[in-house]
Amino acid sequence: MPRASAQSSGPRLLKRAGTNRAIAVESVTFIAEPFPLTQTIQFGADNRTRILLFGENLGLLAGEGAAAITAQAEDVNHVTYSLAVEHIDPVPGYTWMTAITVRLNQNLGDAGDVLVGVTVHGQTSNRVRVGIGHVGGGPPDDPLTTLPPPDLGSGASLHGNVPFPADNPWNQDISNAPVDPNSNNLIASIGTNVNLHPDFGTFYNGAPNGIPYIVVAGTQPRVPINFLLYDDESDPGPYPVPPDAPIEGGPSSTGDRHVIVIDRDNWKLYEMGNSYPLNGGASWNASGGATFDLNSNALRPAGWTSADAAGLPIFPGLVRYDEVFELGEINHALRFTAQITRRAYVSPARHFASNNTDPNRPPMGMRVRLKASFNISTFSPRIQVILRALKKYGMFLADNGSNWFISGAPDPRWDDDELRALKTIAGSNFEVVQMGTIVTH
Repeated sequence: MPRASAQSSGPRLLKRAGTNRAIAVESVTFIAEPFPLTQTIQFGADNRTRILLFGENLGLLAGEGAAAITAQAEDVNHVTYSLAVEHIDPVPGYTWMTAITVRLNQNLGDAGDVLVGVTVHGQTSNRVRVGIGHVGGGPPDDPLTTLPPPDLGSGASLHGNVPFPADNPWNQDISNAPVDPNSNNLIASIGTNVNLHPDFGTFYNGAPNGIPYIVVAGTQPRVPINFLLYDDESDPGPYPVPPDAPIEGGPSSTGDRHVIVIDRDNWKLYEMGNSYPLNGGASWNASGGATFDLNSNALRPAGWTSADAAGLPIFPGLVRYDEVFELGEINHALRFTAQITRRAYVSPARHFASNNTDPNRPPMGMRVRLKASFNISTFSPRIQVILRALKKYGMFLADNGSNWFISGAPDPRWDDDELRALKTIAGSNFEVVQMGTIVTH
């Protein structure tokens, strides 16, 4: 079964990344916590403070408004207070998000931290911390609950379920790991003045922009896979590939044509390259394929490729919409490409794809991270989610391609203009994490 990393269920109140503190502001001044119990501004018959909370997945029916939602706050003494929900409003530019205006209860006083939640149609949201009068104290956070399984379908949300065990290299915090002694030369070979490029978004040349994936149930029928190029280094089929599985670049693509399938019930990953359906998807041709047990740290055999040149899985290295917007955090490393790589690899990679033996060229599996000194505060909250992951988990060199192209899954809800902010980050802002044994044969 999937490994859970965060709480998620029904209606959800948004919180600051890495904490349980609410994303909340005073409704008129937009000043953040702590919130005074009353304001000098009179609201109707009282001057109590109104605060804006932000939520998603409220599940409101057509025509329903604030009356369909109730809100509660619990203080350090486990006393519960009702908070009047006065308005709900859409957030311009974010169709999935709702602003919820609540009025503080007159009996709260200088409570410090309280836990606030909302209830819609009998479903209660997660509870987030809000400072009333001052910040601090309050009841303990609610324990994490078991996450729901990933949704089904193309680009489906995993709801915080994380591929591979917590101690897997993909999930390793490398923010304090030593810098590789050859970092400057390796970064220069990719380009210190070449900028990061988001190789994903909404659409490009009429096709979804990025590497797509689809989540299927354990009952998905398996179909034969014919491997035409790397048969001796491929995991044999059949694979649970639906007839309509999305293909990278679209059905008519002449590119890599990756197909990625996640079996959510058996927690298995299936990946193919240069994929072509036959007879309506009754079987598929592919250059090669690899399967991964998402509950295991097992690597591919030494020297074996995968659907990626480095012999790595592709899916765990993608920037995904559900993590950026639903969770507000990415809890794993990402993947990127470089134009000229070395005839070498370093674990967890298992394969190289070059004849260049220059030790100043990057080997497959090399891990870079965004420097801790790089200021991310000027970027939007969504871009900051990506940049925090690049500082904490970094990104693996996974394939030959354009320099500093970072991979992600397509989604029509991405804001391409917002993603372009990543293009302002130069290669000089990255450093190579100290590598282990470099394999050259």
